[in-house]
Amino acid sequence: MGVRTRRARQHSKTHAVKFGIAGAFGFMALFGIALAFSLSSLISSWLEDLPDYASADAYVVGEPTTVYAADHSVIAEFYLQNRRSVNKDQISPYVLKAIVDTEDSRFYKHNGVDPQGIVRAVVKTARGGSEGASTITQQLVRNTVLSKEQFEQTIRRKVREAYISIQMEKMYTKDQILNMYLNTIYFGHGAYGIQAAAITYFNKDAKDLTLAESATLAGLPQAPSSYDPLVNPDNAVARRNIVLQRMLTSGDITQDECDAATAEPLQVNAGKFSDSKGRYPYFSDYIKQLLLADFDKNTVMQGGLKVYTTLDPAIQDKAQQATDKRLKLIGNKRLEAALVAVEPQTGHIKAMIGGKDYNTNQFNLATQAYRQTGSSFKTFTLACAINNGMSPQTRVNCNSPIQISPLWTLGNFGNQSFGTISIEHAFAVSSNTGFVQVAQTLGNNNVADMAHNLGVHAKLDAYDSMTLGVDGVPVIQMAEAYATIAAGGQHRDAIAITKIEDRNGNTVYEHKDAPSQVISPEVARATIDVMKGVCKAGGTASQLAGSVRIKQPIAGKTGTSQECRDLWFCGITPNLSVAIWFGYIEEVPVRVGGGLGHPYNTAVPLFGDFINLALGDAGVADFPDATGTINFKPNDSWTFKFTSADANTAQTDTLETLETEETQEQQTQTQHENHNQNANTHEHNSGGENPNQPGNENPNPPRPRPNPSPSPNPPSPNPGGGGNPGGHNGGQSPNEH
Repeated sequence: MGVRTRRARQHSKTHAVKFGIAGAFGFMALFGIALAFSLSSLISSWLEDLPDYASADAYVVGEPTTVYAADHSVIAEFYLQNRRSVNKDQISPYVLKAIVDTEDSRFYKHNGVDPQGIVRAVVKTARGGSEGASTITQQLVRNTVLSKEQFEQTIRRKVREAYISIQMEKMYTKDQILNMYLNTIYFGHGAYGIQAAAITYFNKDAKDLTLAESATLAGLPQAPSSYDPLVNPDNAVARRNIVLQRMLTSGDITQDECDAATAEPLQVNAGKFSDSKGRYPYFSDYIKQLLLADFDKNTVMQGGLKVYTTLDPAIQDKAQQATDKRLKLIGNKRLEAALVAVEPQTGHIKAMIGGKDYNTNQFNLATQAYRQTGSSFKTFTLACAINNGMSPQTRVNCNSPIQISPLWTLGNFGNQSFGTISIEHAFAVSSNTGFVQVAQTLGNNNVADMAHNLGVHAKLDAYDSMTLGVDGVPVIQMAEAYATIAAGGQHRDAIAITKIEDRNGNTVYEHKDAPSQVISPEVARATIDVMKGVCKAGGTASQLAGSVRIKQPIAGKTGTSQECRDLWFCGITPNLSVAIWFGYIEEVPVRVGGGLGHPYNTAVPLFGDFINLALGDAGVADFPDATGTINFKPNDSWTFKFTSADANTAQTDTLETLETEETQEQQTQTQHENHNQNANTHEHNSGGENPNQPGNENPNPPRPRPNPSPSPNPPSPNPGGGGNPGGHNGGQSPNEH
């Protein structure tokens, strides 16, 4: 083979190798490009459905809704997470340094993701140790924007987290991010955020934390349960000291400071937050139900709302004190009580007792229970009569019994006959036979309309027995209706919420006073004048004449349902309208001492005790003036079914006459009723509180008894539905009933 031939072959081989190498590199390049393109496409797909991280709302964390009393004291907080956000200047500088030194020492040097931290974590893991590589920014993103993905251990989540962290650092300063982080992160023991942690473990604000306390809390986020100072104090101290060493290494504290803090014993002082029950659980639950009627649960429990209410803590405490005292005197462990006090001039609910013990019964007997009102309903029949020109001096036959229909024989309580007496007199002694006739003459539908206009929102059936209070009405509605009379005929919904602010301080609801004149001041005043007779000698609440010591007039009406199952007193003063109910949850006859319970040994003395406490220091006041006159129709123009036609041609009796005719039973009752003795063993047989009479087989016309509790689809505490915060009846108010 010639030299030339050999050179040609060698040249050919050389070119073949070059082409082979070039081809390999080309293939690798193409593969790399394809891989890079595929990886880029994959990463792009991971970033396609990111949450709106550019919105400030994306980093907003759940805040409790705070409920305030009328004096702006906190009475309850609703929350899913125990969190209290604070600004950077409300946090101890020691905390700021300790968190950075412990969680992300290069926080002020990286752009959201720390490559050095990642390498350091990989190396330490390879050597058998462990170290987190997430920056403070990444942890914040994981707990806010990507909270739904925070427990995914995938490359996809890591990439998304890193990308958003880098973008976030372009939108916020480092101090803003650190502040948000400290308000977000979990510190164990149910505490979210540094303020909640400071109170939970040391019962102080975050701004007041010492160096040792700050280091203790800064050590918690990595393993809150393991380092919990309340549960694992030794672990907490060890972790605290590690944090102090890191602060020393970073130059944020001196050696002397480090040594002094390390030598400190762990001094926890567990604080306590108010919860959904709050100081006044029945009222607080009522507020929550009003809010849930117009806000979603997430907003109510995590929206950071500020809810300003009408509750007066001083009056509420006195209502609780008086109720507890009366229940203790009675000594019946099954007996429950409910009370609502409304300010007539505003409709503001000043006090609410929803039951004896919230811990054993969360059902609010003041707002949710529909119980028979007994003769306390007669006030609405009285107002209807006066409003229609029927004078309180009009006489009606109040003997007992009377045969209303073949199926219904009606009697007064104790089957007592009062003869033919004035409506004023019949009201004071609570004659059933007289008032059924009055309601028949007026028209039961008209009486129902009057009750509704005054403030009763419950359904009423216009039977002849309606005036005897056989329909179920919540305590809060009775207080509202009586408040209308006390306010001179101006109706206001009984309201509990005056204003709601969002977490940024913007007002989202504010109550506007919009009373409606449903009866004239003259009719209201005439009604009140008759109601006063109940609280005087001869009336069914005569003991109040000697026991109430305020500088204001009082008026009201007792009520007892069938077989003494429900015991009521609804009373008014110029400053308060108070509805009180006693009974058993299971709706059976109430027993007090050795006999049946009655208003005179339950609700009436509670009213006296409460009013003395609540208004004992109040000044002189009177019900609204009424300058006009009422054009009453002639008494003899009214016809009653069981009253003779010439009954109203005779001389009219008055309450002054009535006071001289007080029965022996009422005298006994007054002698035994005082504030230092238990008057609960005496039965009251005068007055017409109960339509169920001994020997009467069917005291009421056939009809179903109302259910004391809401139906399977119960109305909210403010029936009617609505669109404003807690609003009902067309969304006018968060407080309608």
